[in-house]
Amino acid sequence: MPSLRRNKTETPIAIVVLLLVASACSQTKTAAKAPPSTESYTQPLPQDQGTAGLQQELRRLNTTARLMMVVAHPDDEDGGMLTLESRGQGVSTLLLTLNRGEGGQNKLGSNLFDVLGVLRTLELTAADRYYGVDQRFTRVADFGYSKNPEETFQKWQGHDIPLADIVRTIRTFRPDVLVARFSGTDRDGHGHHQASAILTREAFRAAADPKRFPEQIKEGLSPWQAKKLYIGNVCGYGASSCPDADWTLKLNTGAVDPLLGTSYADFAMRGLKHQLSQGAGGWTVEPGDRFTFYRLVDSVLPSTLDMEGHEKSFFDGIDTAITGLASGFGEKQDRSLRQSLQELQQDIDKAKAAAATNPQTAVQALLGGSNTIRTLLSSSESGGVSKSTKQEMRFILAEKEDQLRIAANLAAGVQLQAEVDAPVSNSPETAYMAVPGRAFRANTHFSSQVSAKQIKISLLAPDGWTVKTLKSSASGDDAQFEVTPPQDAKLTRPYWHRDNPETEALNHIDDESLATLPFPPPPLIARASFVIDGRPSGTSVPVVVKYREDGKEKERVLAVAPAFSVLLDPGEQVIPVQDEAARPVTVSISSNLSNKAKGTLRLSLPEGWRSEPRDLNAEIPAGAVPDDFQFKVFPKNLREGRSEIRATLEVDGRRYVEGYSVVTRPDLDTFYYYQPALQKVSVIDVALQKKLRVGYLMGAGDEIPTVLRQLGVNVTEIAPDKLATADLSLYDTIIVGIRAYDTQPQLVANHRRLLDFVQAGGALVVQYNSGVGDFNGDRLTPYPAKLARGRVSVEEAPIEILDPENAIFHRPNQITQADFAGWVQERGLYFMDQWDSQFTPLLGSHDPGEPDLKGGLIEARYGKGIYIYTGYAFFRQLPAGVPGAVRLFVNLISAGHETN
Repeated sequence: MPSLRRNKTETPIAIVVLLLVASACSQTKTAAKAPPSTESYTQPLPQDQGTAGLQQELRRLNTTARLMMVVAHPDDEDGGMLTLESRGQGVSTLLLTLNRGEGGQNKLGSNLFDVLGVLRTLELTAADRYYGVDQRFTRVADFGYSKNPEETFQKWQGHDIPLADIVRTIRTFRPDVLVARFSGTDRDGHGHHQASAILTREAFRAAADPKRFPEQIKEGLSPWQAKKLYIGNVCGYGASSCPDADWTLKLNTGAVDPLLGTSYADFAMRGLKHQLSQGAGGWTVEPGDRFTFYRLVDSVLPSTLDMEGHEKSFFDGIDTAITGLASGFGEKQDRSLRQSLQELQQDIDKAKAAAATNPQTAVQALLGGSNTIRTLLSSSESGGVSKSTKQEMRFILAEKEDQLRIAANLAAGVQLQAEVDAPVSNSPETAYMAVPGRAFRANTHFSSQVSAKQIKISLLAPDGWTVKTLKSSASGDDAQFEVTPPQDAKLTRPYWHRDNPETEALNHIDDESLATLPFPPPPLIARASFVIDGRPSGTSVPVVVKYREDGKEKERVLAVAPAFSVLLDPGEQVIPVQDEAARPVTVSISSNLSNKAKGTLRLSLPEGWRSEPRDLNAEIPAGAVPDDFQFKVFPKNLREGRSEIRATLEVDGRRYVEGYSVVTRPDLDTFYYYQPALQKVSVIDVALQKKLRVGYLMGAGDEIPTVLRQLGVNVTEIAPDKLATADLSLYDTIIVGIRAYDTQPQLVANHRRLLDFVQAGGALVVQYNSGVGDFNGDRLTPYPAKLARGRVSVEEAPIEILDPENAIFHRPNQITQADFAGWVQERGLYFMDQWDSQFTPLLGSHDPGEPDLKGGLIEARYGKGIYIYTGYAFFRQLPAGVPGAVRLFVNLISAGHETN
């Protein structure tokens, strides 16, 4: 089942992206369970609220330690270690993930490339809430599997582009300790993994060198030298034991934290389970000790190793006490500062003692600590101290002031609510969106369990927005505002993009001020200032909108969207060069206005093509439910190549030429994926086998059935749960979708029916599966064969036709070397490495410097029919309209039926 809720044609560009988690997960062999859907992503986790949240914040107040981990992809992170450091030790922790996983396989559905990157960013930030970490990204993209760092750096145009973003993050976050999840060696496997560790080693010293990336220094960032650098994967990824000589630090993430009520590893796994597109739904952690190992590889400190070459903490040799901030200020100033810092520590200790019995009594000590910090910030301006020392002092104290304010608000039971005054929609994709130039109202409410005075609520908006206070209660705890975004207000959208996600390996950054952030910040923030016990404080929250889902009221952060979203359906079209028949093109328009609108809709077509009608007078209903407008497009003078169709909607003199999809899931936050209103057209010279009847058993989800129908192939999707009783004699060929045996247990249970279909004269085309052990154990092939993890990741890798006389290379299309040009992302994955003599290997290929792999396409005659297994990545090539791949796939599904 596809992972994303789609419109009726299920094309990748015109999607409303809401994952149907429960249904998809119920079909997996691992019985994957979605995380609870009751979480509110505008509210902290229960462990970060109330008394538990206060205790967590007090842990953070007790240390100045800062740690930054660097990984390659979402799900690479050592969540147990991050949770141990952040939640267990109170360390300020940041995770830098080089890319967003947009080139990976989607375990739940057919959506790939940049929309998958948005989804995986949401999944990772959901996991981060459990780890207790901040999240950053670089601008490099996941271009697919890479076997070595050399290829990775070639795709990323060298080291400096990702290195600059890592250095920027180090200079901004200023960690004491830098940790690479991987080792930078062949042990890491994936070239992205190796590259992430290589870059981390380089960044450790580069961030401290003002001559490296001097443009950052001109912006106001200062050089920063982390004190220690560690690498991971020193004993094998996920190893449970490790020789003493191979590690410096051994941490037990299986230890139980009483504030969490479980182990760090288990709590982290609750977060990791949100990464369902990675297949994490069924992952578990057994109770008991669980060790993770790291090795110290660089340091600017004297040796911190014991006689066995080990340490007890990442921070051995680093003074992380509050009073340690006084060092470097000179003996006289050091005494004065140390005394003030001791007073701050005493405030924290008092708050901790009070919170143990009555959290509300901790408020005075916490707000008193804020006053102490303000005094300290003033005294740190004294002369005779280096600029860098002052900066470090101010940086840490500012963080501590924020932590004290958060802790005080938790102790006082402070709550601030801010929501748009709009009707509550019945789905997340139709929830209210702010529209440039259109006013809306927002209601706010402040409350506190401890008496608060001088309450004042305001809204913080971007420049150019108009905010008017309509009314406010006498006590100040309730207020209503009218807000009007300007006509040129920034839309809530990714600040990065790729012009051609199928070929580009770097993201273009549209707003450099947002570089490295997961998403842009919320556009509208509510702020409350107040006084408790005579001491000023404050709190802030994003303004949210309400909607209903599964009968429950939920909320998400207000977003800004255009008045109209315009998308073409399908987003990609494959047309045989021989077929100039009219083609339907659907333009899907959704409105964010509360009133009906009228506009003119037209298509921009390739030269010589025409549409009926030429222009369409569109009456657009109010509300965000998409409405479809139909055109007939008549191609003309077709020849093989690529072109595009674009749509333009004009309303009241304004032109709308793009649309967005709502990317969300019941267990995730929400964001938006924007696409131009265009349809990519691939005209292909391809011959079809006449009257071929094809059945398609969908696996994790792909677009191959859509492409085959566009070509004119008679395709019927067979529901996996109907396989046991379906009349398979209705089909000449049955195609098994990608990862179908991994995700559809009904196929495994009834695979004998598919083999009987072949024996009776049918053709069965089985595409790749990633569950190697299960596939081999279930013996799903007609003769013995062994699936392996062999793959050819270089899409330009040479191809050898091993059996050139085979009909597969001649009917109905002649296949030549030219048909293997222009492939995207990769050649193939999960090839067979052993097979019975009844099988014939058809193609050979290999990555540079590696042995030839001949198990990517094999076929065998079985009874009266033919069985074909292919690991070649047709699921990427066909939607991309790669001509040779289309021709070869048509030949595969025609095998054995050339005379029909």
